[in-house]
Amino acid sequence: MYSSYSCPYCYSQAMQNLGYYNGYPSFTPFYNNPYSYQFAPHPFGGTASPDHLIALEDHGPKPFVVDLEKATEQNNTYRTALWTGNHLQLTLMSINVGEDIGLEIHPHLDQFIRIEEGQGLVQMGNRKDNLNFQREVYDGFAFFIPAGTWHNLTNTGNKPIKLYSIYAPVQHPHGTVQQTKAIAEAEEKH
Repeated sequence: MYSSYSCPYCYSQAMQNLGYYNGYPSFTPFYNNPYSYQFAPHPFGGTASPDHLIALEDHGPKPFVVDLEKATEQNNTYRTALWTGNHLQLTLMSINVGEDIGLEIHPHLDQFIRIEEGQGLVQMGNRKDNLNFQREVYDGFAFFIPAGTWHNLTNTGNKPIKLYSIYAPVQHPHGTVQQTKAIAEAEEKH
């Protein structure tokens, strides 16, 4: 019934007026306070509320804090950049049933991918016609793709794969949002 947050940014004077003291609920019962489920925005993104929808937009390069699992599961686009810095980028992806990311290689960057929801087959290799590294991946699995490695991820499950990907250095322009794989492929050709 009570939620507590020790972060000094997660409350405001208005919250204190609603029965909070230093970010914690006061002893005033919630049922006496009709505004008890409103939370103040956090200056680095997100809010104190665990049920809050996260703004799926590029928050970089400024400091940013986010519930990454929730943001990843909330994303329904093929690719959305959530944070782009000078040397690192975080994108969210949703891969539809039966679809794949597409066979690709990044010659000068390393990539980290974690699956939050769904299942698939990861393939990697030193040539596009020799993907000799293959693994089944599921919720909670992560994999690393070294620079210069051909790779692909295919959705083999019955629901979209929800994943986040970290590129170092940055791979996509700041603010990238690609609703579908077809849009992403068209933009990459230009």
